[in-house]
Amino acid sequence: MSRPIPEPISIALEAAQAVSGLLLVPPGATACFVFAHGAGAGMTHAFMSAFADGLADRQIATLRYQFPYMERGSRRPDTPAVAHTAVLAAVIEAGRRCSGMALIAGGKSFGARMTSQAQAASPLPGVSGLAFVGFPLHPAGKPSVQRAEHLSQVDVPMLFLQGTRDKLAGLDLLSPVVERLGPGATLSLADDADHAFHVRARSGRTDEQAMSAMLDCFSGWVSQLRAT
Repeated sequence: MSRPIPEPISIALEAAQAVSGLLLVPPGATACFVFAHGAGAGMTHAFMSAFADGLADRQIATLRYQFPYMERGSRRPDTPAVAHTAVLAAVIEAGRRCSGMALIAGGKSFGARMTSQAQAASPLPGVSGLAFVGFPLHPAGKPSVQRAEHLSQVDVPMLFLQGTRDKLAGLDLLSPVVERLGPGATLSLADDADHAFHVRARSGRTDEQAMSAMLDCFSGWVSQLRAT
């Protein structure tokens, strides 16, 4: 069976503004991941597309969307307030279009952090869990846990998909952070993967194999979430 083609949609924001989105709903989908992009590349980046396709193969729908700065073609990310507004709008749109499905919000890097901040500030409607694909705990070369302080205010289960070579999330810092969050937080490690989830040839795996394992983990976590 061929994979469905993502549907281009428009997501309304405040002040008569809108951003673009891509909705991919495979047959039999039981959950939808509201998937925000990273700081340097938008929703059509190869990694975003591959991740969405992989989730579709596992009967999980995705709504990818642009942050306003990316929609304008700017390289400077939005302020948190503006980004949070986009996260909320995308979640509401996903809830409307994917009624009856479990709703998961999150994203890659910057998108993950903006989604978690939005959830911590005010629970996103209908969202039953957050999934982070490379949570950016700190800038490269500047280890810190300050960016994780708001996570204690998140009241839904969280999944952290992280590479063991991620220079934006040292495991000596991230592992204790996740442990302190309690049983509602799950850390799944991609061995030898960096922040872009690239693995070296000497790891004995390909990038595709690393992504497949990560997608299987995501799918299994969603199944457990739906069962609770």
